Amino acid sequence: MRKILLSLLPLLVCLGSASSILAQKHTISGYIKDATDGEVLIGANVFDLKSSGGSSSNTFGFYSLTLPEDSISIVYSYVGYQPQTVRLLLTQDTLINIELSESALLDEIVISAAEAEKIQEVTQMSTISVPIEQVKNLPAFLGEVDVLKTLQLLPGVQSGNEGTSGLYVRGGGPDQNLILLDGVPVYNASHLFGFFSVFNADAINNVQLIKGGFPARYGGRLSSVIDISMKEGNMKEFHGEGSLGLVAGKLTLEGPIVKDKSSFIISGRRTWIDVLARPLIRSQTDGEETVGYYFYDLNAKVNHKFSDRDRLYLSAYLGDDRFYARTNYTNSFGGVELEDRSDSGLQWGNITSALRWNHMFTPKLFSNTTLTYSRYRFDISNEYRNETLGDSANQKLVDSGFAKYLSGIEDFAAKIDFDYLPSPNHYVRFGVNAIHHTFRPGALNVRYDDDFSEDALDTLLGSQQTEAMEFAAYVEDDIELSRRLKVNIGLHASAFRVNGELYTSLQPRIAGRYLLNEQLSLKASYVQMAQFIHLLTNSGIGLPTDLWVPATDRVRPQTAQQWALGGAYNWRSGYEISLEGYYKDMRNLIEYREGADFINVNQDWQDKVAVGDGRSYGAELLIQKKKGRTTGWLGYTLSWTDRQFDDLNFGERFPYKYDRRHDLGIAVVHEWRKNIDVSATWVYGSGNAITMPTAIYSGRGDSFFGNNIYDYGERNSYRMRAFHRLDASITFRKKTRWGERAWVLGVYNAYSRRNPFYLYLDESSNPSRESQFRQVSLFPIIPSISYRFNF
Repeated sequence: MRKILLSLLPLLVCLGSASSILAQKHTISGYIKDATDGEVLIGANVFDLKSSGGSSSNTFGFYSLTLPEDSISIVYSYVGYQPQTVRLLLTQDTLINIELSESALLDEIVISAAEAEKIQEVTQMSTISVPIEQVKNLPAFLGEVDVLKTLQLLPGVQSGNEGTSGLYVRGGGPDQNLILLDGVPVYNASHLFGFFSVFNADAINNVQLIKGGFPARYGGRLSSVIDISMKEGNMKEFHGEGSLGLVAGKLTLEGPIVKDKSSFIISGRRTWIDVLARPLIRSQTDGEETVGYYFYDLNAKVNHKFSDRDRLYLSAYLGDDRFYARTNYTNSFGGVELEDRSDSGLQWGNITSALRWNHMFTPKLFSNTTLTYSRYRFDISNEYRNETLGDSANQKLVDSGFAKYLSGIEDFAAKIDFDYLPSPNHYVRFGVNAIHHTFRPGALNVRYDDDFSEDALDTLLGSQQTEAMEFAAYVEDDIELSRRLKVNIGLHASAFRVNGELYTSLQPRIAGRYLLNEQLSLKASYVQMAQFIHLLTNSGIGLPTDLWVPATDRVRPQTAQQWALGGAYNWRSGYEISLEGYYKDMRNLIEYREGADFINVNQDWQDKVAVGDGRSYGAELLIQKKKGRTTGWLGYTLSWTDRQFDDLNFGERFPYKYDRRHDLGIAVVHEWRKNIDVSATWVYGSGNAITMPTAIYSGRGDSFFGNNIYDYGERNSYRMRAFHRLDASITFRKKTRWGERAWVLGVYNAYSRRNPFYLYLDESSNPSRESQFRQVSLFPIIPSISYRFNF
């Protein structure tokens, strides 16, 4: 790693040398925030009207702009906020902290030079930022606002099964998405077996999706980066918001600890499915059985501003899904009393935490130092105890047992990132990080004790935990070579040490845009990516059996290359249009072999998987409207995705399960009246590829009925029906003396389309009737109602 940093030093020196020749130039720097609550504005635009030089705020709201000594007019702007202009005579480095106020009527604001950076001017391609308010205004399944389901409406992102929150980006698997919550990886982002995500929209400030052209600062995954920033807490005054829906309730509280110095935010969400169902279950089982399921999330964050140069943050997330089934039966006969008790459970969840220190070394150099901890755990347990009591008080026999299957991954990490802005033509980022991984890819703990015999058992079966270290260093520069040509060039270097083996990777990244005119640009990118961890997951319907495992000498690190070419057009300053084509090549992917079982702990996981390659290519169209009473987007994807494994499908290429030729998503939000909003989404997707038997042979053998033998054709050679669905909602808002309340009426699957969830073979017991494939659908039309409030 030291050699890597030394090799990057000359590049950093060259990139930074521009600052030494900027005679009679000074730097304006500071933070851009919301005037109402003090939340930072990420990606806000800073523009000098005279020189046409500009910059933007980073993840922490920090900006820096170096200009010649002169009278200047700086315009600060952000979508949805009133622009603000600052005029001054620049004679020295100046610190200016700006607070912007929200706009009431965006259509009436026309400041052409002061608008936020337009899509055709941005170097980075394949990147989309989704405003949280827009996420909250779109229709939600059972009234639960979901960030990941909103991302599914975007081109290049597919949803997997009907109703689930899984993400399959440009042909990649779920393990190839780097999902960051305040910079900390989240290894499993699903609740309720995938129907909801773990992200509470009330606690989120910003969401950014990157599908390609990855900047060098990101690494460790192949397909996408979903960068989610939590709110920091209101610096001005105490506030709260929440909602009550059909399946869950949530509450968020935030406010200053010391006004304009420190703040906090805490946000919680819990389902009450188990509470609502408990009386019904007890009435049917005479109180002898208790069955339930629930999930919860808890987000918390505090931050303190020590000075204009230093700020400290502490944030955490805790979430769990829990299913439980408990029984307690007591019977008496012949003077003997029997008591049977059992307790079964299924639990999975995440913990993430981050301690950050922001420091401004100079007006041009900003740093962020972070210590993080994250853990994902998946457990299945079953415990029973049977007691037999005889006539004598001393006559007691006990039969008990316990079994627990557990798996997970745990990380401790440290990193430091620098933003260096020597001039308006350069935005340099560089940094290093290290992660200590602990993998627990599946173990079964079994205990058994029986008073009826002398047999007893207490053992641990399965894979032992593995520890590994991952290192990375990067440097990138966003360079404006001319008014028309802008390039982002970088290098990401990474290394992974496990079981005495060291794997290294150098990943060049380059992206550029060329302005054909003021409204239209061409863009292109090339990236290499490496991923040192794998995810073993069942492709069928089932439990969230995510087993994270490291690269080994038998299962090498995953790698990918991606090329992209496209154009961006700003039409009438109100519509953003982008068209992109891409090709992605992936190596060292893994899938379970036919018949492999994740819970068979006596077999090494490496013996259960096949290793192969994949590719994905296609085109994506996005038309987006961000301003006015009607906002939304249309996204269309035409794509092909396949896999090739020597040990599967006779070595021939086969379609990936989520290979979809056509994928279309439309989202619209309209302000019908001042206090009434209506919204709708419509999605269409080609059917998933599945493997089905093509012939059935009856084997007689020793069984009276015989055993059927199934002949399967090529892997994933059958297509389920296409799915499409319309969701709609209407929101009624009203100001109250204590704040604002809103009633949200929604409908999921408005025309009750019977979309396929999975298919099965129905074999009739009547020999004269042919077997048939039957479709299982989950959700017909589902109405919902929720109540939202803030104060």
